[in-house]
Amino acid sequence: MKLPFYVFTLITAISCVRSCIHLLAPDGGAGSIAGMDLSVQGADGIVFAFALWGGSQLVYALIQLVVVLRYRALVPFMYVMLIVETSLRILTGHTKPVAFSHTPPGAIQNYLYLPLAAAMLGLSVWSQWREDQHG
Repeated sequence: MKLPFYVFTLITAISCVRSCIHLLAPDGGAGSIAGMDLSVQGADGIVFAFALWGGSQLVYALIQLVVVLRYRALVPFMYVMLIVETSLRILTGHTKPVAFSHTPPGAIQNYLYLPLAAAMLGLSVWSQWREDQHG
């Protein structure tokens, strides 16, 4: 079944866009997308941290892209990585809460990605098992 691969390809495209926004947007997306108040003292540090995060996300997105283009057998492993990374972001949000003027898209995305990644991991492992059993 190719659905897990196609879903992962979509996630990869989203990752590429998201990382570039954090890396290249003047405010790193902190104010314009996440709704953080950047009129406070230390806002430059917030923007800097968002841009650094964008760089890290870009590295991860490039790894995802390599998997999509060349190493498709690693898609289930990448779903495991996505589950771990998303779970850590959710945990960080609960242990180090920040005030936003609205719920950032990334916070919503976390709660969509977690069950989606788990389902796609299960489907990809099950599909591989069936393929191994039936030829």
